Amino acid sequence: MPTRRFDPTFVVGLAIAALCILGGLILERGEVRDVTQVTAALIVFGGTIGAVVVSTPQAVLMSALRRAPSVLWNNAEDPAQLQEKLISWAITARRSGLQELDSVVEEIEDRFLKKAIMLLVDGFSADEIRLLLETDMDLSDRQADSDAKVFDAAGGYAPTIGIIGAVLGLIQVMKHLDNMSEVGRGIAVAFVATVYGVSAANLLFLPMGSKIRNQARAATRTQEMIIEAVTAIQEGKNPRVIRQLLDPFVGDAKAPKKVAEAAGNAPGYAETRKAS
Repeated sequence: MPTRRFDPTFVVGLAIAALCILGGLILERGEVRDVTQVTAALIVFGGTIGAVVVSTPQAVLMSALRRAPSVLWNNAEDPAQLQEKLISWAITARRSGLQELDSVVEEIEDRFLKKAIMLLVDGFSADEIRLLLETDMDLSDRQADSDAKVFDAAGGYAPTIGIIGAVLGLIQVMKHLDNMSEVGRGIAVAFVATVYGVSAANLLFLPMGSKIRNQARAATRTQEMIIEAVTAIQEGKNPRVIRQLLDPFVGDAKAPKKVAEAAGNAPGYAETRKAS
């Protein structure tokens, strides 16, 4: 079933953005140390975290934190491979009955797919299976959106906290107007907090929220594919018909001969075609 694979896109994108920004700074004859201020980072990240904690219920906050590492991983199964598994199970069910699928339940790691096959084996009707799975899918999608909103909120707070940090820095500068040689340097340092706030929002928090939503949409597409397959299996539809139902989810319709290639070696496939 789905294999947890490292997804480099988030890290690569973040690295490209950071290198380009720092590269631009250096081309303008600046130095990296000009934007490395521990106090600014403390104000921005600490203030943002505090604001998120204040505005988010504990259960939602913990759920978002658990989901955060998922932006670095890709758990989605290839739709074409999933299609072949569903078709093979459809052939088995049509040839030997739904109870034969009980032997594959323990081998399934994906929670949603496992639930779908268990409902099928337990004899639920197609309408009942669709209702239960669509409810599950809807709740999962809402949870993902709720988690993404936590990072959206952080993306909204960070720039404002950055401005607060800049103002605090300017207050310190105003205390030393008697030494004008330090004023310019102090103002430059003060605005580093603004850079941190805007950067954290647009390079970290908002992209994380967007990535979580994109992953949720991909999961929903896979779950819709599973729902269509298991309800069709419950209704006893021909595996060739089921393949046609699933082809749009794969995104690349296969030629009719692919049915024979996928199931030609399955025992009883010829009998299944005759029976249909």
